[in-house]
Amino acid sequence: MPLNIEDYALIGDCHSGALVGSDGSIDWLCLPRFDSASMFGALLGTEDHGRWLLAPADPAATSTRSYLDGTFILSQTWTTPTGSVEVLDFMPHGDGRPDVLRRVRGVSGSVEMAEELRIRFGYAVSIPWVRQVHQDGETVLLAVAGPDAIAVRGPELTAADHRHTATFTVAAGEVVDLQLAWHPSHRTPPAAVDVDAALAATTAWWTDWARSCTHDGPYRDEVVRSMLVLRALTHEDTGGIVAAATTSLPEFRGGHRNWDYRYVWLRDAALTLTVLLAHGYEAEAHDWRGWLLRAIAGDPDDVQIMYGLAGERYLPERELPSLPGYRGSSPVRVGNGAVDQFQADVIGEVLVALHAARHSGLTEGEFSWPLQRALIGSLERSLVPAGSGHLGGAGACPRIHPLPGDGLGGLRPDGTWLHRVRTRRPRRTLDGPEGRDPQGHRAAGLQRRTRHIHPVLRRHRGRRLPACASAGGLP
Repeated sequence: MPLNIEDYALIGDCHSGALVGSDGSIDWLCLPRFDSASMFGALLGTEDHGRWLLAPADPAATSTRSYLDGTFILSQTWTTPTGSVEVLDFMPHGDGRPDVLRRVRGVSGSVEMAEELRIRFGYAVSIPWVRQVHQDGETVLLAVAGPDAIAVRGPELTAADHRHTATFTVAAGEVVDLQLAWHPSHRTPPAAVDVDAALAATTAWWTDWARSCTHDGPYRDEVVRSMLVLRALTHEDTGGIVAAATTSLPEFRGGHRNWDYRYVWLRDAALTLTVLLAHGYEAEAHDWRGWLLRAIAGDPDDVQIMYGLAGERYLPERELPSLPGYRGSSPVRVGNGAVDQFQADVIGEVLVALHAARHSGLTEGEFSWPLQRALIGSLERSLVPAGSGHLGGAGACPRIHPLPGDGLGGLRPDGTWLHRVRTRRPRRTLDGPEGRDPQGHRAAGLQRRTRHIHPVLRRHRGRRLPACASAGGLP
């Protein structure tokens, strides 16, 4: 049975992430991307759905753990009657390889360690073909199934009942390294990692990034850790920001509202970007804007509320019978049917985030400003028809409405107002209809062209719209 969710810690390399339990077991790992199929899926089932356990052989061992300051390197100190060891778990950053490294360092006395490896590719569908070879004086386990392959280095493993186990003793001052490297099965396994160099480089990268946080108020440690989590969920290459590193963790135990959140929601990513910008991280704004330009390229009326990490549009939702779910909470889903939903505030959130990026000093590129003009045009086409006399015209329900004054707003599905965005007068001019709106928040002439509905909006603002929401006009 998986642990309580709060007993898992995330490690990552800004391409994917692994969940490490307080018992020393990696129960969730998808490589090479967040949204790849799992090879360790015990989080959504049992140990037989894939895991990598590394802990003292003594079941009475106790432990404490924390991240090394300003990093996603997890340090766990185990104490037994015979001694203590430190285990460092991390995914190297910056080497372009999907690796998981586990270093065991003897602190005092000696400790017998136990390792158990259960590899289940493809969401626990595939048990791989496995062989062990000796290369450069070390034992390497090679596992292959379909498109996936891994090379595992460390103490020699013994096979039994579709799992591999090993025991080894670590004395004070000794170091034992374990490595797992994913690679496409049609390619040659990668060479061993220089763990000392990878640890030093990964530590330096995370600490340098954390040090750049401009927050100088109370709870700085907590704020920095929150920023680190957001960065860990931001894909290094594409700039996409996933909502979570997992799928199908239930909203409540035993429930069926179990969704795949390993995708990029425009609203969530825009809010994340605004937070990162507020704490001094302009590079992420640049990368995310690039992701946005690629993801929504085409007709702005076809903008989706969510995309894949590289901007994929087709994210079909399906259920996986191969995984029983977190503590029996089924079904397990991959993909997300919300891709076909409409959310009225998405474009507004995106424009607010792009404005924040511009305000931080990010200059408009060749395509970024035309994109914002196109989005505003799409918003205008969604406004209440002129002369309708009420919201949405006869039998219709509005999706987005201009608000009295200089702003745009949206409606929640229950018919209440979500928010309003005000803008100031232009400080500089960018090209657009009538040469207006350098801030990107309002369409040129929007207030003038929609003034006829302001009295209606004043009557309805802050109230539910009973006929509208109940009629299903708001997706």
